[in-house]
Amino acid sequence: MILVKTDYIEGKKLEMLGLVKGSTIQSKNIGRDITQGFKTLVGGELKAYTDMMNEARALATKRMVAEAEALGADAVVNVRYASAAVMQGAAEVMAYGTAVRFA
Repeated sequence: MILVKTDYIEGKKLEMLGLVKGSTIQSKNIGRDITQGFKTLVGGELKAYTDMMNEARALATKRMVAEAEALGADAVVNVRYASAAVMQGAAEVMAYGTAVRFA
């Protein structure tokens, strides 16, 4: 599956199949949440949250690709990501784009 942020793929004629998306809501356990809270006092990267967001993006992308494959897509163009805090220590990540088939 080809994923691109542009609305075209060089040298390919595309047939649009429709919007596809994948999302997840991720959180860290309370122990990690507390230790990351202390980290904000001294500054620096919150590695547990960086890891959480990387895992969330990967899962959201996987779900988007599965939806595209179910439509018979060869690629997803205009891939975008969005995130939002759902509650303290939990975030939603959504991946979305347009599923296309090579004509």
